[in-house]
Amino acid sequence: MPELPEVETVRLGLMPRLAGRRIVRLTQRRKDLRLPLPDRFAARVEGRAVTTIDRRAKYMLWRLEDGHTLVVHLGMSGRLLLLNGEANHKPFDDHDHVVFDMEDGWQIRFNDARRFGLMLLLRDDDVEAHKLFKPLGPEPLDDAFDGPALAARLKGKRTPIKSALLDQRVLVGVGNIYACEALHLAGISPRRSAHSVSGERADRLAATIKDVLQRSIADGGSSLRDHKQPDGELGYFQTRFVVYDREGQPCPGCTCGKGVRRIVQAGRSTFFCPVRQR
Repeated sequence: MPELPEVETVRLGLMPRLAGRRIVRLTQRRKDLRLPLPDRFAARVEGRAVTTIDRRAKYMLWRLEDGHTLVVHLGMSGRLLLLNGEANHKPFDDHDHVVFDMEDGWQIRFNDARRFGLMLLLRDDDVEAHKLFKPLGPEPLDDAFDGPALAARLKGKRTPIKSALLDQRVLVGVGNIYACEALHLAGISPRRSAHSVSGERADRLAATIKDVLQRSIADGGSSLRDHKQPDGELGYFQTRFVVYDREGQPCPGCTCGKGVRRIVQAGRSTFFCPVRQR
């Protein structure tokens, strides 16, 4: 599933072609994705300009000029691809489910083979209180997120720190890949009880979470299976993984001699160094 850097990369790629521009046509090629698509979708979107695109967790928020927000989630395999010129006229792929034509000739196709994505149309004032957003924790890239803020979210939690980082009520958008990478850089074992990550440990971990996410965004995200940037380019942060998916390979900066280990936590693979990470 795309994690925060992949969603942010898509948002940044769409901004120059959507912000301040009007949607002149919406082509809806099925009735639903993970959830039913909005009632009278085309009629409620066509003719409206997109003022900006925000992001909350792994959701993109297309702000429309009429006081509504189009909520877009990529699910597991969703892509938003930009096309222009002759490419606009190429036949639709079987999985091109929603197509936006913009006033300046650009086209955005939402392609989702597994159909776990979603699109909702909400009033701006209703977004924050919606059931998708109300329980969400803080944004790791916000200026207000630091060691004390992380420690406060972890206080009293007896789950492993790796599992806590994947809990969207604790912190949004980090995901499995970036939790493994950040914990390694911070020297914290993924098995450590979350409540014990406080003080200097929490400072280190908050800093490495920010660092890993920002470096991945700069690299266009991680393209392991489905992720592509809106221009069709792949991300390449996967070439910089230190521990994720590197079981048995040498542990960078460590003389443990055993290499990166893999364990399973809550059904997810965790990659770490048991010597460096305590």
